[in-house]
This record gives sequence, structure tokens and C-alpha cells, in this order.
Amino acid sequence: MAFGPLKIRFYGDPCLETKSKAVKEVGPVERMLIAAMFETMVACKGVGLAAPQVGINEQIFVVDTGKDAFAVINPKIIKSAGSEVMEEGCLSIPRVMVDVKRAKTVWVEFTDGENHQVRAQLNGLLSKVFQHEYDHLQGKLILDYLSPKDRSKIASQIKKGSYTGKVLGDDDDHTRKI
Repeated sequence: MAFGPLKIRFYGDPCLETKSKAVKEVGPVERMLIAAMFETMVACKGVGLAAPQVGINEQIFVVDTGKDAFAVINPKIIKSAGSEVMEEGCLSIPRVMVDVKRAKTVWVEFTDGENHQVRAQLNGLLSKVFQHEYDHLQGKLILDYLSPKDRSKIASQIKKGSYTGKVLGDDDDHTRKI
């Protein structure tokens, strides 16, 4: 059953800065939300989408890197190793790109969309997407990785509609955002 894309919440919406609540059980309502989130993520050309980005402060996110696609409920990052800086964008902060230092490898636990417990080691893009979406569930955005001065400057430019830093160009439709 298709629901149509959900409305993405944008920077400044309090839902994006609120820590999400744990999900008690994955039932029919959660499965409908997950399906709608996948549809929204694909429509927006994203590789990940967290429930707070569609106005729901529950610990749910979806991932589709083109190779791996799954739902994540109540995630935990157990351990991490290595680090690297990668430029990231976010569906909730359109056109803004930020260099973010993330772990290269993470060991995680979560419940999937069928109520199965999953333990996994994630590397590469999948590790970065997981960490980015996990941040959303903690009320953390990519702008939070900037110095207070840079964050304040970019935030004020975003609110005025005059951001002139790193952006996704209008012709970059092929670029998928985290």
C-alpha cells in the first residue's frame, strides 16, 4: 500500500533537535511508517531517512545505499574503530554540505522491520549512513559538527536564504543525500 511521500522537516524544526523515544514493538503502524519513509527517501533521492525528519520522534530510520536496504529500530552503536572525514548532506538541510568526522567501522545492534534482533559490523558508506541517521535520533544534525562560529554563520545564512558555502548544485540531481 502506497501512502505518498511524507513531508520532510527542515532545519529549525524543533522535532529535529529532540531526542527520540524507543519503540516498544514493531507493529502494523510502524510498518506503515517504515514503508512511507522508504517511499519518501527514494522520492527525495536520499540514502537514509530518520523518523524525526518526518516529524516523528521515535527511534526508527531507513537506509538504502543501492546495495543494502533495511529499516532500523532502537539502534545502538556498540563499538567503533578508525575515523575519516566525509562530506555529508542532509535532506533536512537542503543544499548544505558539511565535512563530518565519523568512524570507519561501527558494530551495531538494532531491531529490523520484522522484529528480528540484528547485530552487525558496518563499513564504508553503510557505516556513515547509519551514524548520520543515528545522530538524528539523538537530536544531532550535521551542523553540530561545525565550530560554534561556523555553525552560527551558516545557520543565520540558511534562515535568511543566502547560504553561499558548499552546496549541492541544481544540476546535481544524481547526488543522493544522507
